[in-house]
Amino acid sequence: MTALKFFRASIGAIFVSVFVCFALLAVTSAPTWAQDDPFYDIDGLNPGLGAVPDSIDRSTPRSAMESFLRAADEEDWAAAAHLLDLGALSSADQARDGATLAQKLHMIVERRALLDWSLLVDRPDGLDARASDQDTMGGQPRRSLLLRELALDPVPATLRLNRVRPGGDGTELVWVFPRATVDEIEPLFDRYGPSPFEQMLPSALRAEAVGGLMIWELIGLPLLITLACLAGWLAAFGFRLGRQWLHHASHKLLDAARLPAIIAAVTAVLSWGTQEVFVFSSVLSVFISPLVAVGYTTAALMLVMNGLGAILERLLGPEAADLTHREVAEAREAATRVAALRHILTVLVFVIGAGIVLSSASIFRSFGLSLLASAGALTLIIGFAARQVLGNIMASLQIALNQSARVGDRIMWQDRLCYVEKINFTYILLRNWDDTRVVVPVSEFVTETFDNWTLEDPGIKRILKLKLSPEADVAALREAFNDIMDDMKAGELGSELGDLEEATVNVAGQDALGVDVWFAVPCLDPSTQWEVSCEARERLIKAASQIAEQTGRAVFPEGAALDAAA
Repeated sequence: MTALKFFRASIGAIFVSVFVCFALLAVTSAPTWAQDDPFYDIDGLNPGLGAVPDSIDRSTPRSAMESFLRAADEEDWAAAAHLLDLGALSSADQARDGATLAQKLHMIVERRALLDWSLLVDRPDGLDARASDQDTMGGQPRRSLLLRELALDPVPATLRLNRVRPGGDGTELVWVFPRATVDEIEPLFDRYGPSPFEQMLPSALRAEAVGGLMIWELIGLPLLITLACLAGWLAAFGFRLGRQWLHHASHKLLDAARLPAIIAAVTAVLSWGTQEVFVFSSVLSVFISPLVAVGYTTAALMLVMNGLGAILERLLGPEAADLTHREVAEAREAATRVAALRHILTVLVFVIGAGIVLSSASIFRSFGLSLLASAGALTLIIGFAARQVLGNIMASLQIALNQSARVGDRIMWQDRLCYVEKINFTYILLRNWDDTRVVVPVSEFVTETFDNWTLEDPGIKRILKLKLSPEADVAALREAFNDIMDDMKAGELGSELGDLEEATVNVAGQDALGVDVWFAVPCLDPSTQWEVSCEARERLIKAASQIAEQTGRAVFPEGAALDAAA
C-alpha cells in the first residue's frame, strides 16, 4: 500500500514538473516573438540628401520600385537616391555620391534583374494575400523582399527591398534598398555595367529604341550573331584542312568532333560577346544566358556521343561482322563497355546541362512559372512524359553493364539466328543471318528469353537431325560420319571444327516412318557453324546414298523424302 502511494506521488510530481517547464518556456518565449517586428530599426535615413521629393513614394514595395524607375526614366538621380539606404556614407558623401549610386543601381536592375512584379505587392506591410498555404511566409507581413540574386565572386549578391523605421518610434515606415545591397552596387556595376566598348559609343546609340532596348543593342545583336556564325565557319574550315593534313586514321575522330566544335565556337563567341563586349539588358540576357548554356551542353553531348561512336567504329573494324569471330572476344567486351560508357556519359552530361540551363534561366521565375521550373514539378512532368524512354535508357544501361548481350554476340532471337550489331539507348539492332536487320525495343529485349551462343564459350555443337529408315545401317553411317569429320579436319574448314571426340551419332527416337538419328558436329565459332554444318550435312547425305547402293538397304523412309532432312 505504501509503495502504491509512493508511485502515485511520483507520477503527480512528474506531471507538475512538465507543466511548470512548459509554462516557463511560454513566458520566456513571448518577448522573443514580440521582438520580431515586421521592419528594421535604423538610426536615420539619408540626412545628407535633404527633403524627400513629392514624386517619391516609399510606403509600399510596389510604389517604391515605381518611384525609383520613374525617377530613373526622368534621369532625376538625386530623387532616385532617396530609395537607397546610404547610412554607410557620411552626410557629405551622401549628397555627392547618392545620385551616382542610384544611376549605377538602375543600370544593374535594367541589365540583369528582370523584376517579378507579382512579388512587389502594393501593401505597406508587404503581405501577399495570394500566397499559397505551402508558402512559409504566406499571410505574414514582410520586412524584406528578395528581388534577384546575381552571380558575384566569391558569393552571390542579392538585390533586396527592406522596410525600415528610421529614427525610432513615431517615424514613418518606408521601403528602400538596404545597406547590404548598396554596398554591392560597385562590384556589381564592374561586372554587369557598360563595357569599355559600349562607353565609347556615342550617346545617340545608347538612347532607348523599342521594347526597353537601346539602339546599339538592335545593331549589336545581329553583328554578334554574324560574328558567331563566322566563328563556326572558321571552325568548320579548320576541320576541313585537318582532314587534308592528318592521317586517314584520324578522319573518323575529326568527323566526330567537327559539329560539336562548330557549336562550341558559336556559343563561345556569343558568351564572350555578351559578357565582355556587349552587356545586353535583361530583356535579352534572360534569353541569351540559357541559350549559351544550351549550346555548351549540346556540344558536350554531341562530343560524347560522336567521339565514343567513332571509338566503337574503330573497335568494330571495317566490317561489324568481324566481331562475331572467336578471336575478337576481347574486342566484343571492349565495344560493349564503350557503349555503356557512352550511355552513362550522355545521361550525366544531359542531367548536368539541364541543371545549368534551368539555373541560368531566370525567365522561369520572371514569367510566373516558378512552379513549373521547380525541381519536383519538372521531374514529375518529364518523368511522366518520357517514362517509357527513360525505362529503355535504363534497360540499355543494364544490358551494357551486365553484358548479357555484347556487341558481336551470336544469339537466337525468336527463332532468328542473329548477332548484336548495336546497343542503342532505346533499341537493340540485330543483324540476321541473311543480312536483314531486326530492331528490338530494349524493354522487350530485357524481358524476353534468348539463346546467347557466345556468352561464355563460343564453341557449340551443331546437331544434324536425319530421319532414317528402320532398316538403315546406323553403324555404317556412324563410321562414314567419323571419316567425314576426319576429312574436314584436314581440309580448309578444319580450323573451325572442335574436338572430334565430341562428334557423336545417337539414335534419338523413332516413329512409324523410321528412326531419328542425330549427328553432333563440334564447331568452334558460331559465326562459321552454319557453313561447317552445311558441308557436313551434304557429305553425310552423299555417304548415306552410297551405303544404300552398296548394301541394297534403303537409308531414308520411302515416300517421306521431305522428312529425311531436319
